[in-house]
Amino acid sequence: MPQIPEKIHELTVGQLAARSGAAVSALHFYEAKGLITSRRTTGNQRRYGRDTLRRVAFVRAAQRVGIPLATIREALAQLPEERTPTNEDWARLSATWRTELDERIKQLGRLRDHLTDCIGCGCLSLETCVLSNPDDVFGERMAGSRLLPIRRTGADQN
Repeated sequence: MPQIPEKIHELTVGQLAARSGAAVSALHFYEAKGLITSRRTTGNQRRYGRDTLRRVAFVRAAQRVGIPLATIREALAQLPEERTPTNEDWARLSATWRTELDERIKQLGRLRDHLTDCIGCGCLSLETCVLSNPDDVFGERMAGSRLLPIRRTGADQN
């Protein structure tokens, strides 16, 4: 891993990639999505502040637990002057994400528990299938394996 002298306060995209473990293309993507920012040199090369390392670590940690990028961007935008998140920021934000993660864990558990049944029967019935119809939302309105009601012609309605 390339060493960065202490006196250097900005990183090239290659240095940021090497230090953060993120691919250069991922860093460009994060920048396009507004998760990190850079300045451009007179030669139009990107330069990142050293604090971007912490921002990238924050984004990657949040992604690993399944937080969508839009939610991460909203969280970062709430920080004063969009500063780099601190440990306290992570604790506060991760606490607010806990409910969402708990719900995802519950849904994944339900998927795991019913996956074999679904593949075994092959019906994918909206009346009974917990994968196609979680919590039987459609079962209250109709039976069968269709989401859209059948359109009847004039002759069929008699």
